[in-house]
Amino acid sequence: MSAPLLDFRHVTVVRGDRPVLDDVTLRIASHERVAILGPNGSGKSTLIRAMMRECYPLRGEGTSFTMFGEEDWNVFDLRRRLGIVTPDPLEHAGEWLTGFELACSAFFSSTGVWNQRDRITGTMRHQTSAALARLQALHLADRPVRAMSSGELRRIQIARALVHQPEALLLDEPSANLDLQAQQELREILRAVTRDGTGLILVTHHLGDIIPEVERVVLLRQGRIVADGPKAALLDEERLAALFGTTVHLSRQDGYYHAW
Repeated sequence: MSAPLLDFRHVTVVRGDRPVLDDVTLRIASHERVAILGPNGSGKSTLIRAMMRECYPLRGEGTSFTMFGEEDWNVFDLRRRLGIVTPDPLEHAGEWLTGFELACSAFFSSTGVWNQRDRITGTMRHQTSAALARLQALHLADRPVRAMSSGELRRIQIARALVHQPEALLLDEPSANLDLQAQQELREILRAVTRDGTGLILVTHHLGDIIPEVERVVLLRQGRIVADGPKAALLDEERLAALFGTTVHLSRQDGYYHAW
């Protein structure tokens, strides 16, 4: 059997004098489709940073901390197996950086190709175009990213994460700053990507981001996993009210859950 994408055992991450992840044990197989759901301040961002090897847990008896079976990773090698998408703004993008150039820059672990244009191979061009096609974004290849809407840019960012044909995607708040139409278009595209066999770790506090193909939900609150199991068993009004600390009304339609 192949090693799991993620295997954290008794992981604690401390900032200042308090734990922001507190004794977290979590195992995710490489082709699973999992949503990690929690309110702001629950530790979701720290969990992502731990996956990306931007922070490390306290060492202790029984603690282990592996991605794809390995504890030590070069982050650039890791991104070839796990496509990572965050809603961070492109503060350092050039004025005329195009959608194709942003997506292709994943091969150089940069934001943009800059002086790398002569190093772009035919294989890189083919894989970048294929990733853009998967995101229904080929029409954005020549458009400057600064002229794109938030929804268009999110498609390019996900295509960038797919150019290496990774085993799984890690998405942080995928619908952030998107209007209703862009949210729905993106969710339908993600459904198609997962149906191709790509695994998915979806980290969010928006219930609507959890596409029907997600099978498992992990509930995170105050740095601890409070529940982990099948989506249908965990997404109920009582559990969600306890998770978010407020009254929750829940409905389901076409495989999506909606809360208010």
